[in-house]
Order: sequence, then C-alpha cells, then structure tokens
Amino acid sequence: MIDALIHKLPFPSRTRIIFFSMDYDVAIVGGAFSGAATALVLKRRRPDARVLIIEKTSEFDRKVGESTTEVSSCYMTRILGLTHHLGHHHLPKQGLRLWCSRDPNQSFDDCVELGARYGARLAGFQVDRATLDTHLLEQAVRAGCELMRPAKVTSLELHDGGEQLVTLDFQQQQRTIRARWIVDATGRAAMIARKLGHFRPNLDHPINAVWARFTGVKEWDSYEWREKFPEMANACRTSREWATNHLMGYGWWCWIIPLRGGDVSAGVVYDSRIFELPAGANLAQRLHNHLISHPVGRAIFGEAQTIEGDVHAFSALPYWSEKVCGDGWAAVGDATGFIDPLYSPGLDFCSFTSYFVADLLARSVAGEEVSALLEYYNTQYPATYRRWFEALYQDKYFFMGEADLMAAALLLDVASYYVGLVRHVYRDPECAFARFPFEGRTGRIAAAVMGSYQRRLATLAKNRAAAGRLGEINSGWRELYDGFVPDFRLRKQFAQGLWRWWRAELKNLTLSPRRAAATATAATAHPSEA
Repeated sequence: MIDALIHKLPFPSRTRIIFFSMDYDVAIVGGAFSGAATALVLKRRRPDARVLIIEKTSEFDRKVGESTTEVSSCYMTRILGLTHHLGHHHLPKQGLRLWCSRDPNQSFDDCVELGARYGARLAGFQVDRATLDTHLLEQAVRAGCELMRPAKVTSLELHDGGEQLVTLDFQQQQRTIRARWIVDATGRAAMIARKLGHFRPNLDHPINAVWARFTGVKEWDSYEWREKFPEMANACRTSREWATNHLMGYGWWCWIIPLRGGDVSAGVVYDSRIFELPAGANLAQRLHNHLISHPVGRAIFGEAQTIEGDVHAFSALPYWSEKVCGDGWAAVGDATGFIDPLYSPGLDFCSFTSYFVADLLARSVAGEEVSALLEYYNTQYPATYRRWFEALYQDKYFFMGEADLMAAALLLDVASYYVGLVRHVYRDPECAFARFPFEGRTGRIAAAVMGSYQRRLATLAKNRAAAGRLGEINSGWRELYDGFVPDFRLRKQFAQGLWRWWRAELKNLTLSPRRAAATATAATAHPSEA
C-alpha cells in the first residue's frame, strides 16, 4: 500500500481520517463477479494501472444458484481464463429443460417435456457464485490489484473529469481514497445510479422472486425412476439432472439448479398481475407448497427440506439505469440493471459491461481520449436493455404455462440468440464483447421481429384464457431437440419454432369468442388449477 499522509482531526475516538494523494487510477466498489472481472481484464490490458477493489464483506455468502449461458461461458473461459476452475469446482450444464402440466394430479411422465436430447454442444456451467466470486477476486489480486476487505463505503464525491473521492470505513479507520475513475460494481444496490437519480424500476415487467436451497431432493436420473418411467428415461440421451430444469405455469416459472455438494437451488419468479404464491406458515413453506403443486415438482421436492436461513425474496425484480457512466465513473453488471432470470441473461450483461468498461479504463490509463466510448455506453446500454426486454420478456408470463407456445418461443428465442450473439462471441471474443447486443439498424430490426412473435404468442394465450382453455395441450408429449449450434443448422430450429407457432394459430381459430365463466378466476388462480 502506498504511503499516506495522516492528519489528526477532531473526530470521535478510535476514528482517523486518512487522506491519500492521487492514490489510484481506478477504484472499484464491489469485489464480486463484475467488479473482479473488470479489475482482472484491466490489469491484463494495463499492468501498470493502479487498481483498488473495495469489498464490503469479509467473505461472499451463498447467492442463488446460477446457470451460465453460452455467451457468459465464453467470456469466463476465453476472456477470463477460468476453464480449469469451472471444470473442477462447478457442475457442467446440459442446457435448459421445460416441464408443463395440465393439472396437479397428472403423472410425472405425462407432463410435457421440452429440452435437449443429447449433451450440450457448447460449454455451460451450474455455478456456485460464492465459490466463483472468491476465485475471481483472488485472481484479480494476484494480477496486482489491491484489496480492502471488509470495507464499507460511507460517501462518494464525483467530479466530472477530475479526482473522484471515496470515503470508507476500513480496519476501524475512516479513509478517503482519491482515484481518477470509480467503478460501481455494487449489484442491485446500484450505488451511483441511486445517488445521481438514474435508477429506474421497470414498471412494464412487475415480477417478483422467491428462492431457497433444498436438501433431500429426488435424483432425476436415478435407477428407481428409470425402472418406474422407462420410456421417459430412454427418450433422453443426456442427464436431465445437470440441466437447468424449469417448471412452467400461467404467470410463473420455477428454476431447479443442482449445486456441487448435493444441494439444489430452487425458486419461483412470477408476474404479480396474474399470479400469487399459495398460502403457508412462512416464505419457505409457501415456496415448497408451490413447487409440489406441479406434478414434476411434487415428484422432485415431495420429501425435500429447505436449508434453514437460506430463503430469500425480491420484489420489483427488474430495473435499469438511465445513465451508466460519466467522465470519472462507470457502472458494471447488476449495478447497470436487471431484466429477468429466465434464460440466465444476468451474467451476459455482466460480461458485456465489465469487458467494455475495462477496455475503456485501459485506454484512459494509457492517455487516450475516451469521450466517444462514454457516449456510446450511455447511449447503447439503455437501448440494449429495452430491446432485450421487449424481444424476449415483455408479457411472456401470459403464455409460460402453454407447452406449445413455449415450445415455439424456446426454439425461436434460442436460435435467434445463437445467430445474434453466440456465433459472434465464439468467432472473435475480444471484438464481440467490445460492442453491445441489439446495436444499430440490424439490432433494431432483430428486436422488432422477436418482439412481434412474443406479443403474438401472448395474445394467443390471452385468447385461451378468455375461452377457459388454458393448459389443454399440456399432456402426453415431449419434444427433445438434437442441440443448438451456431451455424446454418439453426435453420432446423427456426423451422420447428415457426411450425409450432403456426399450429397454435390454427388452434386459435377454433376458440370460442365467448368468455368462459371461470375466466376471472383463471387469471389469478394457481396455474395447476387454471
């Protein structure tokens, strides 16, 4: 640590204010994935950069179990170099798998299954974020970053184009750090966005989440189940247990993510306009009651127990920042915004934002003019956020419980993702992560096309709800895919998705325009009852 000029001032006993000269080029507030990744990429680009990481916790607690996508996996393996760590300390991910039911008394093997038949073509992982964040922070320190931990930021002064001041409590002392750049990696706390008034809730997407870790969860690929459901077991050539399994319903979905060591992360995300959690003695019981209301959930979680003290909830889950940088500060990861955990886009946003900001800072430390990069980030991030939301998530919860509509969406969504993002990041990671998705005229067109079929699928589901015919098709079939690859073979998935969509349009022609008597309750009832 560089020497400091210490001034004794009339502050309470045991408190000192320590003033530094221009101590660091960059001070990063938050040492988890986004902050550590930004620091690591920056130090590799500019080894001479003076980088400080300020982390408020003494150790990372266990976050929600998290899946990586093909894009975030590429970032972690190709850019950050975490292949060895991911392979030895986390679980391989075998795609995602959706389960739709018609009624709560349905047999497990009668539920509709959508997912991969074979193993994933590209790497993906089921990660324990506490383990991953700890390793990545250690890598940043080994690369030459300084670390203050645990350290609590108490105030922040931002000066456009000048020195930024961070006051913090560290080792029973109050210190003020001076740096040219401050990086906000504080996650949902979004320290700078809230301070400057740029924080915005996404009111168009009123979703909430409840999650916990469970023990005693049934094994998906057990010998017992293979004997009990031989046809279902033989239909799939890969492990169902290593997939991110999703239970789907009207207005909600649940994730089931295995973690190394045997625990399972499970949670529900729901649209508060059309769904309410069932009653229970406490939040853990309400979540468990909901899980076992689905036939697949009952088979998996019937004897499971929540880990005490490991139940969490967020209301008003999505938000975004109207401005993500200035001449002296930049936000990364969840400090910029969050949309929805379906399809696991969170680490994708962390990857794009941390790489872009690290590159911007490396250029600034080298003496380059970065005003154009700041303008691009402030302009493109809100556009990317809005287009990503409208293309994939807006009103999707209205058709989540309809197996054929979700089949169409899954095929078209994932195939579009492979064409628009996966193909580019694997071909040239450094170039691809330096630009944001949905940029320019091509991005606007792609978002508009994707948004149009999302809206149409939502309309079809609303028509079914109005006719009292939700969930009619949710039994007796499964659709298993050969796998997605980022080349011309995606045309098969596009064709399958369009075929599913067109069949749903034909079904829509047979619906009675008369509203069913139970429509009013169908919109709010538990999905298995709708």
